[in-house]
Amino acid sequence: MTELIKLNLVDLAAALALIAIAIGLSAWERIGLELNLALATIRTILQLVVLGYVLDFIFTIDNPWAVVGIVAVMLTISAIVARNRIAPDIPLVLPLVWGSMLFSTALTVIYTNLAIIQPNRWYEPQYVIPLAGMVLANAMNAAAITGERLVSNINNSQVEIETHLSLGATPQQAVFRYRREAIRAGLLPTLNQMTIVGMLTLPGFMSGIILTGVGYEENSFSGASEAASYQILLLFMIAFANLVTTVLLTKGLCGQFFNSVAQLRTK
Repeated sequence: MTELIKLNLVDLAAALALIAIAIGLSAWERIGLELNLALATIRTILQLVVLGYVLDFIFTIDNPWAVVGIVAVMLTISAIVARNRIAPDIPLVLPLVWGSMLFSTALTVIYTNLAIIQPNRWYEPQYVIPLAGMVLANAMNAAAITGERLVSNINNSQVEIETHLSLGATPQQAVFRYRREAIRAGLLPTLNQMTIVGMLTLPGFMSGIILTGVGYEENSFSGASEAASYQILLLFMIAFANLVTTVLLTKGLCGQFFNSVAQLRTK
């Protein structure tokens, strides 16, 4: 069995040299990303250090409310980020994004825990936090892409939508094409990832398990098999949660564009 190589502060400092070189290259080529790279690096270090201490605390106290609390914080931050990309000025966008992601993530994680992984406790932090975090991160991206595409399409197609309405179409029928296109756009990155996974890319989750040596036994490669199994599970969870999120979000967003008498609201 290959022993896990742990990274110390010297190793992390050497890794930081990569960012220093990147900043130097940006300055040399006059790209203008020096400040962005520096700020992103500082945020990465601070956020991950804080997260490490928070997770250590949650694992230590071993309390279900602490697990629910950290997932709720991740959900809220993800919803705010997605809302800002979609259209902050549209009423109820944040509640729609938050509710869609809450329902899809809760449904996905609960099903996975109860029907597949079946840990001793439903709130086992080892499973709930990383699985919920990865599902939320992908649902956030899908919601942002889908919502942005839907809002843009509807705003740019008001004449066509009003024509459909004048011919007797319901609001749902009038925006059906734009809603479908938006959902497909939001799911495209997930579908592409599932199509090429294991052929052109090695997913981060699977790479992490392999690097840490989890599941490896002496003269055995069972760790890679376990990593592949969990990666398959995770991709299926992401695909399901993203579709549920985008379906619910687009349904709610479409309702924001029409008044009580089914008239299209103008910009």
